[in-house]
Amino acid sequence: QVQLVESGGGLVQAGESLRLSCAASGRILSTYVLGWFRQAPGQEREFVAHITWSGGTTYYGDSVKGRFTVSGDNAKNTVYLQMNSLKPEDTAVYYCAAYDLARNSRFNYWGPGTQVTVSS
Repeated sequence: QVQLVESGGGLVQAGESLRLSCAASGRILSTYVLGWFRQAPGQEREFVAHITWSGGTTYYGDSVKGRFTVSGDNAKNTVYLQMNSLKPEDTAVYYCAAYDLARNSRFNYWGPGTQVTVSS
């Protein structure tokens, strides 16, 4: 079983930066993928980014490419989302998620989420 807890959300102005953290407890194996999603009120959940725990391969959603960076610290079992040049449309609840590539094909562990609000 894996537990995920996000932190670092808050209220910022457009153009500013914010770093989210996701602390993972339980067995995070090298076959895991950890990712970030977001959901704004009245909208579908949107993929933001993910990173493979073994090789650090990253992948980003089109709306955040060039502005957001996902990284991981294996020693701390923590994944980060550095968000730069924030825009009001980045306002959402951000969720950390994980799955084991060796056993699943979709994210099946989720954190409770952290609110990010970007004012114009």
